[in-house]
Amino acid sequence: MPDALIVGATGLIGRAVIEHFGSRPVTVLARREVEGLAAQHKQLVAPPERWADILAAEKPAVLISCLGTTIRQAGSQAAFRAVDHDLVLAAARGARAGGTPHMISVSSVGAAAKSGNFYLRTKGETEDDLRALGFDRLDLIRPGLLRGARPGPQRLGEGIATIAAPLTDALLHGSFRRYRSISGNSVAAAIVALAGHGGSGVHIHENDAIRALAD
Repeated sequence: MPDALIVGATGLIGRAVIEHFGSRPVTVLARREVEGLAAQHKQLVAPPERWADILAAEKPAVLISCLGTTIRQAGSQAAFRAVDHDLVLAAARGARAGGTPHMISVSSVGAAAKSGNFYLRTKGETEDDLRALGFDRLDLIRPGLLRGARPGPQRLGEGIATIAAPLTDALLHGSFRRYRSISGNSVAAAIVALAGHGGSGVHIHENDAIRALAD
């Protein structure tokens, strides 16, 4: 398994990714300390404006981005974009400057730069900008509604959607299967599996592919 560095390690998927690495050491870069991090892992704490330089110096073989927020959490569309686009790209550029060949980035089902939805448009623009950086291998993870215990207060809309997920998932067939809900644990398992993959090119992984990787 090549050495990996994770940004966005404090959220639902990021925490699960660390757990799935198990005894294999990883590096975590965050703006604050990650509580309960096992001793074998390396922790780097710095303000986001320093992340690009730190990543260039660390030179990880794989950069894993689990960064993401919501417009409600961020407080505005501009603040949301600053995380889900600008910070993701800053980390990616830093990694590329250091020679990192492989990046895995969590995006969203429906991501498209031409979407009329601001959230999905931002995710799509982020994907396009990551492609332009020229990683040897770029894996874009596009899960549907994420199930699992999130840090912080429960968001009402997500709570209702999660309760309804068994029914709505059963109604989604064919090309709509990609919109089915999926556990954060499955997404994390898929990410760790991809971290050990070689090869090249841009690879998009939606729900069925994510589940296959996680098995």
